[in-house]
Amino acid sequence: MQNVVNALRVLEEVAVRQPAGVGELSRVLGLPKSTVQRALRTLDTAGWIRPAGGEVTRWVLTAKALHVGRHASGELSLRDAAVPVMEDLRRRTEETIHLAVPEGDSAVLIERLETPKVVRIILPLGKALPVHASANGKAILAHSPPETIERHLATGLPRHTGTTVTDPEALRAELALIRSRGYATNGGEWREDIAAVAAAVLGRDGRPVAGLSVSVPAMRMTQERYPEYGRLVVQAAATLADRLAAR
Repeated sequence: MQNVVNALRVLEEVAVRQPAGVGELSRVLGLPKSTVQRALRTLDTAGWIRPAGGEVTRWVLTAKALHVGRHASGELSLRDAAVPVMEDLRRRTEETIHLAVPEGDSAVLIERLETPKVVRIILPLGKALPVHASANGKAILAHSPPETIERHLATGLPRHTGTTVTDPEALRAELALIRSRGYATNGGEWREDIAAVAAAVLGRDGRPVAGLSVSVPAMRMTQERYPEYGRLVVQAAATLADRLAAR
């Protein structure tokens, strides 16, 4: 029973202090480092936490905690802040809006507002998107720490369609462009029928906490709409970042 209590106490402190290290957790909880290490391994195995930016000595929560939080409180704090921003973005574009969070090597969809148009993009909540071949994923990856980017590049870039970027140098150049202009694009790189534009929602430390995207059937996307939607998602992501900071 005590092991369970210790794991829950460690989980609670990781939530407050993330990214949190073993030494810090041991000090604030008054527990031996070996006890904290065992609790962290248990929570990692169960999918509640993950290494921060690939650094195994510091830990953050996964989206699993957010999903459980939804059942406990009725709303996710991120979703609660995001939905009004997403509604405004949907009104401006009349297209489907997705909210995704980084989790491991993917960007996981946690909220969706659908377009009123008959032909639409429908992706299930909880869907894991490849970070190198989706707009939300690339927006998040572009603003991640350099070591996170290099880790993704080192693990390989699987091809999903004929336009997927699989060359590490080409992806590095695209990530630099995303950071420069503020938004990422996807022109059928994950699925040939999907085009999207996304911007990262940055936390106070400058790291991405989410990605916000406009997703459009590829047949409806024109080259002129990429910068138009890009400007709108950048504004929306900045607004959401401000709302989160205010909380």
